Parts: sequence; structure tokens; C-alpha cells
Amino acid sequence: MRMRFLAPFVLSAVFLAACGGGKNTEKKEEAASSEAPVDNSMVKAGAAEAAASKGAALIEQKDCKTCHKVDVKLVGPAYKEVAAKYEATDANIDMLVDKVIAGGSGHWGEVAMLPHPDLPKDDAKEMVKYILSLK
Repeated sequence: MRMRFLAPFVLSAVFLAACGGGKNTEKKEEAASSEAPVDNSMVKAGAAEAAASKGAALIEQKDCKTCHKVDVKLVGPAYKEVAAKYEATDANIDMLVDKVIAGGSGHWGEVAMLPHPDLPKDDAKEMVKYILSLK
């Protein structure tokens, strides 16, 4: 009678031990070591790197990627097209900051860029500096 209760318990323990294994910890260690490195290939090295990184992060947080990409024209121009058209002068940066905040059309076709009145001017300036660094 004692064997009748002991056998299912032992078989259950063996089954659970076989299914549990130690591979979860290996997968966790493997996943931690195989994280993809950050792609900074579009960011220029040097003093502009910190501003460019901040501008890129701000663009990621906003709705910019709905209409713009780095290399490809979507609704609006690609960032590299904007960088090729405008030099990174203070006057151009201020003009583009105003364009981002106020919106508008005419420079890149008939489709108007939506205004972003809630965007702080300093954030818009960092974003424009990043875009102009993509030459």
C-alpha cells in the first residue's frame, strides 16, 4: 500500500525536474549578452554628438517619424534632404525652429507640415541641430 502512494509522487517529481531544467538561466544570460548595440552611425563624432543625441531622442518621443525618415521621403522630406538644403547657421536653425513650431507649406511641396505649438523652442532647436548634422 505504501508503494501505491509513493510511485506517483516520485514520477511527478522526476517529470517536473525534467521539464524545469536549468536552461532558463542560460537563456537569460544569453539574452543579456546578445543585446543589440546602439546604432550611432548617423551621429557625427565630437562636440555636436551630445546635441545630436539629444535631438535624436526628442524626435523619437514626438510624432516626427509619422511624416519623416532619415533617408526616405514620406509625407515630408527626408532629414538628409533638409540637411543638404540648409547649412547649420544660426539664421537657418532659427528659421527651421520657427517652421517646426508654426508649421507651414511651400518649401517641400503642397502638403503642409502640422504645427507643434506645444513643443518648447529649446527642444525644437536640438531637433533641428540633429537633423542638420546628418549631411
